[in-house]
Amino acid sequence: MKLSMSMYSLHQDIVNKNLDVFEFIDYASSIGLDGVELLDMYWKDEEKEIPEVIHLLSERNLLVSAYDISNNFVKTSKEERNNEIQKVYKGIDIAQKLHTKVVRIFSGDLSENVSFEQGKSWIIECLKESAGYAEDKGIILAIENHGYFAGRSEQVIELIDAVNSTHVRSTLDTGNFLLVDEDPKHAVSVLKKYVSHVHFKDFVRVGKEYVGHAFQALSGEKFMGTVAGEGSVDLQHVIQELRSVNYNGWLSVEYEGTDDPKVGAKKSVHNLRAIVHAGN
Repeated sequence: MKLSMSMYSLHQDIVNKNLDVFEFIDYASSIGLDGVELLDMYWKDEEKEIPEVIHLLSERNLLVSAYDISNNFVKTSKEERNNEIQKVYKGIDIAQKLHTKVVRIFSGDLSENVSFEQGKSWIIECLKESAGYAEDKGIILAIENHGYFAGRSEQVIELIDAVNSTHVRSTLDTGNFLLVDEDPKHAVSVLKKYVSHVHFKDFVRVGKEYVGHAFQALSGEKFMGTVAGEGSVDLQHVIQELRSVNYNGWLSVEYEGTDDPKVGAKKSVHNLRAIVHAGN
């Protein structure tokens, strides 16, 4: 399994220190990663930056594990949904330029005036449209377990099965299941045969009374991002389950803790390496 890091791991530095994609690539190279996971929302001038990124990646001997887009298919007008599909098409085109086979996508966000069934119907409709283009281009669309419509393992599987395309799969985010009150061990066991990309992430339970920065689960429980391997997710189990289906794709660290992001992300990579090597 090849090791990567999502640029989102350094989100605090991107926001607070104006860190750019080139500095992120240099950082990933400095800690010995095999690849990087890039996000659409971090481009400053993508037409200018993409050729420069391709050149730097070649210099640093790094690959792109996945290209992430922040789409939302739960839009009330057909025109808005078409715009979101176009966003996926553009992501597929950029992924090709970056020589990656995986585009991480979302399903959609909860909207006040939209029922669950209606939202799910739009998501499936848009996924089917997007899948056709992905198939033509040889790209996998990997739905992240995230949010109201695709937070739980069975929701992700339901969407994948409804679209019925070999090019729509799962981005397995090991931490997000906790936020929808699902045991990650169960979720990984259920989803493992659908996985084309992995976010290696960990949260620690901090209690409902905690007042610092935290993520609130549906149950009201609160979780804080932490170094991978130091939280509530059994990451050894994740690796064992992925190996049981001969998964040979990327493991991409996504650090969401409150420590210095470069320090927390580097520790997460160190722990991931140890877990992977321990299972060899």
